[in-house]
Amino acid sequence: MEFGISCGRVTRVDFVADAEDLGYDFCWVGDSPMLASNPWAALALISQRTQRMRIGTGVAIPGLRTAPDMANGIATINQLAPGRVFLGIGTGNTAMRTLGRPPTRVKPFADYIRLVRGLLHGEEVEYAENGDPHPIRFQRPGQGNYDLSGPVPIHVGGFGPRAQAIAGELGDGLITGIPRGGTIGEALANVRRGAERAGRSLDGFLTTALVNLIVLEPGEALDSERVVQQLGPSIMANVHYLVDAVRDVGIEPPDYIRPIWDDYLAFHESRDAEHRHQLLHQSHYSYIDEDEANFITPELVSAFGIVGEPDSIIEQLNALEAEGLDAICFIPPGGNARGAYRDFARDVISRMRAGE
Repeated sequence: MEFGISCGRVTRVDFVADAEDLGYDFCWVGDSPMLASNPWAALALISQRTQRMRIGTGVAIPGLRTAPDMANGIATINQLAPGRVFLGIGTGNTAMRTLGRPPTRVKPFADYIRLVRGLLHGEEVEYAENGDPHPIRFQRPGQGNYDLSGPVPIHVGGFGPRAQAIAGELGDGLITGIPRGGTIGEALANVRRGAERAGRSLDGFLTTALVNLIVLEPGEALDSERVVQQLGPSIMANVHYLVDAVRDVGIEPPDYIRPIWDDYLAFHESRDAEHRHQLLHQSHYSYIDEDEANFITPELVSAFGIVGEPDSIIEQLNALEAEGLDAICFIPPGGNARGAYRDFARDVISRMRAGE
């Protein structure tokens, strides 16, 4: 299994080099203009501070820029770190919701990926603005502006069956989430359906999951203050996603959220209506809102997280790998990210690499 970190602030890129030394395999940079640093600026800095680690977006959002600009952005980073760059791309729940706009719909999402993929492969594609299509292509490859040699892999973010099928149809990998994206077996079944539709092989296909993870100290309870503060932000990011999905897409609240669902909706609806879209996502993976901390129950921790002492974490990750999961990434709160990634490398990664 491979292991990744996430870095969303240009002022904290130095710890990415430390993570590379600790054995992490890749780094994600998010794409949410109201919450995080610009992804291309962050990736440019990270490219200069790392040597081995793969770097890319986790995930870039179509609704924020045109397909040519997206392709140019990641190809420019590939010029700085050739051969170790990937493009994670998703529909953009948080990034778009904080702008008061919905995520990209599934069909336009697939069309956008086709354009980006074609451009990164050096092809000429039909690009339309306002219904007026024109053929376009990168016109200056090999001149130091961007690097198209060896196309940049595209990892498609998909939490539902249709987006997961698009990953199989158009992507070089899937980025899903546990538990939001279903089981790994279910996600890969959807990927295979998309690949079969396109007549594609899945050789070399990479399946990565964003997980909610914390290594417990000996005898530590699931409702300890440390667990609430360190795991709470990632759990609540998932809860916030579900609020939007249930309201706008019409999905049924999954069983694992039902114990707090009615109470959380009542809390959310009590907030100022004009700024509710901002308040819902403002703590995104960064801190636990003090008004939301009481929703982090031991039951929710168990349902949402890969949680346990090191032996248990290793057992859980081995089981996920046996299901077909190739890589994981987790996002500790910003103030403790360096320590959390260091401890996980010491307690889990080093032991798994040693075959324990």
